[in-house]
Amino acid sequence: MSSPIPLDYTTSYGSSVNYPDAGQRVSTNGPLLLQDFHLIDNLAHLARERIPERLVHAKGAGAYGYFEATKDLSDITSQTLFRPGRRAEATVRFSTVSGEMGSADTARDLRGFAIKLKTEQGNLDWVLLNTPIFFIRDPGKYADLTHATKRHPQTNLKDHDMFWDFFSSNPETVHEIMIFFSDRGTPDGFHQEHGHAGTTFKWCKEDGTFHYVKLHVKAVGGFKTLTAAEATTLAGTNPDYGTQKLYNAIKNGDYPRYTVYIQTMTPQQAEGEYRNIALDVTKVWPHALFPLREVGKLVLNRNPENYFDEIEQLAFAPAHLIPYIEHSPDPLLQSRLFIYPDTQRYRLGVNNEQLPCNMPIRKFGNFQRAGAASFVSQGSRPNYLSNIFQPLNFDGPTGAIDSQIRNNHRQEHFDGSVYRDLSEITVDDFVQPRDLWLRVWNDKERETFVENVSDHLKVVQNKRIQYNQLLVFCQVDSDLALRVARAINFDGFQCPTN
Repeated sequence: MSSPIPLDYTTSYGSSVNYPDAGQRVSTNGPLLLQDFHLIDNLAHLARERIPERLVHAKGAGAYGYFEATKDLSDITSQTLFRPGRRAEATVRFSTVSGEMGSADTARDLRGFAIKLKTEQGNLDWVLLNTPIFFIRDPGKYADLTHATKRHPQTNLKDHDMFWDFFSSNPETVHEIMIFFSDRGTPDGFHQEHGHAGTTFKWCKEDGTFHYVKLHVKAVGGFKTLTAAEATTLAGTNPDYGTQKLYNAIKNGDYPRYTVYIQTMTPQQAEGEYRNIALDVTKVWPHALFPLREVGKLVLNRNPENYFDEIEQLAFAPAHLIPYIEHSPDPLLQSRLFIYPDTQRYRLGVNNEQLPCNMPIRKFGNFQRAGAASFVSQGSRPNYLSNIFQPLNFDGPTGAIDSQIRNNHRQEHFDGSVYRDLSEITVDDFVQPRDLWLRVWNDKERETFVENVSDHLKVVQNKRIQYNQLLVFCQVDSDLALRVARAINFDGFQCPTN
């Protein structure tokens, strides 16, 4: 029999247990008894300790800290969080994107960089990636992109042919592919990288004006990367390298620090000369035209006490906004407004916002009630709009209603028609990738990209898929395509002449 433990150990319903490891048996050598609630309860709970892992961003690490505004942005937004000295508690989760829970932190992949700011006006979620763009701009391709980067339904293996078949069939992905196969695709840990919102938001003012905004969170000290060889070695020797490095940095007082910036674009610019990039997440806003403007700083200074409770149960969504920060018509963003909260309802339950890690500072004041795992009942408040607490005002719209009417006046103008839309590939889709290849990267960075992408592309079994991807590279630059063709031993390849 186990020895008594010194702590006040109890069952799940609070009854004391002196010998928690001891099970009730018939005689000294007979079978266990179903009446042993504590044993059965422990086993039943054990079988249910795992929740569905995230479809994407499954492997990750997190920490606490704070955001502090350092610049006055009152000319851009009436949101008072962005006034010098204002602070908000921050919970941050870093992640890989396509890998499963047990995958290596250093795998070649995009990285998630999600920030939950708990303000007096509600939670503000910044859901970022470590690249300023994304593979696709059409939300209808979201499921295909995810499936192509997961496991083959027959072999249950990651499949290079699936991967390149999708990307070669969707040439707008080439800009992100080029960043993905640079050393940016293998960051040195989770926290030594930048975060970018990618999709466009609107920051608004009380007078009805607004600016389109792109958010950037840049690591103080720069974006640190690993070579492909270093990342591969670490994947085998220390698959939790990024998680360990973040935890130890904070434990040792080497707090990760970031500067938060925005880029802004006026509605007139978005409707005119820059309409091709304003709401297209596959393209950057050039910094020379839309310079970075400082917003504040982010500091991570505390590790979680319990990873599952505090980090794994976090629920982020770009739909979580506070007043004067609004969504744009960016089509990819619009689809994310649904799928992010919905995946959390599936993963954590319909009341996931009641979990302490997700609970806003501001008390709930809505009509949502009941459902699984509801423990914030809102007391006896009616679960419908009651005039007992909010008398009707017959003197015309005032207060919050008046504010809503003003907000409606600052929305974009649409003609009201409904149609199915799929973006077309144009020469414009290759301008920024070509600039990246010819003007941004140096000779060493070009060589690294060719080596990294060729090592992956040469594994493809279907030569037609290789050919299709080489044609995409031809649209970027013929020298790029020919160098990749030589590296994968695709004999006789030449870019077609127009």
